[in-house]
Amino acid sequence: MRKSFILAILVLLYLSCITLYNLVDDWGRLEGGWENLTIFVTESMWPPNWSVLEAQSYPVCEKDIEFFCSVGYLGMVETIKIAFVSTILGFIGALCLSSFAARNLMPMYIALPCRLILAATRSLPSLIWAILFVIVIGFGPLAGVLAMTFYTIGYLGKLQYETFEGMPSDALEVSKAMGLSHATTFTSVVIPETGNHLLSQLMFMFEYNVRHGTVIGIVGAGGIGYYINTYMKFLQYDKVLALLIIIFVVVVVIDLMSLMVRSFVTDEGDVRRPTWLKAMIKLYRSRNSSSQ
Repeated sequence: MRKSFILAILVLLYLSCITLYNLVDDWGRLEGGWENLTIFVTESMWPPNWSVLEAQSYPVCEKDIEFFCSVGYLGMVETIKIAFVSTILGFIGALCLSSFAARNLMPMYIALPCRLILAATRSLPSLIWAILFVIVIGFGPLAGVLAMTFYTIGYLGKLQYETFEGMPSDALEVSKAMGLSHATTFTSVVIPETGNHLLSQLMFMFEYNVRHGTVIGIVGAGGIGYYINTYMKFLQYDKVLALLIIIFVVVVVIDLMSLMVRSFVTDEGDVRRPTWLKAMIKLYRSRNSSSQ
């Protein structure tokens, strides 16, 4: 098993090297690349310009702490708000569609159209969705929320129905034998059994949307990306670097928060409690024994 795995890795690495060689027509472009990067970083980007954390000259800051009027704070807060709203809306929408897209929950003639809808929403990246919504409704955070909501539905929907299909079949068989409806089975069996995975996916998607919110802002969909785009147009790369560092810090904090949230679900004390699967199997067996 180990030898076959190593052989497969080597074959894939060889194929990727051949593909890369066919893609690149001029390897001479790499000459002087590191030197150019070093000059760009040391002369244009470093050190970061932390004036982005100072209050803007206009409009006049009316808050006691000037930091709350700075470009870094306002842009990051708007990005987090966009990511939060789009993640929650997308998560709920993905749950609705993924419950019908899972083959172990619905027949194929229902699951297949739902999968096509999810595939269509995630086939376009959130940047393209943002451009479309900016054209339709104009610049602003609303375009960013709608863009990332659509992409979140498609992305999370695929992860969710694959999670549902990977859950133990005993719980679903028991629910079918008990005559439970699709809605009851989904809310009382599927979600409790896969809750840890769903929570992990939700936190991952929120972190992704925060990071990607910097990109959609470049096309006018709000957030800190708007300021990054503005500074790049004026070649103020030191301010761009400062904003990128702020984004990095926020993403790390969100990642630590996701670990804390998931710890409430994966705690040892929770593992000892009976799951919905065990409770329903026990109830079903007790009903069968009493009827006999």
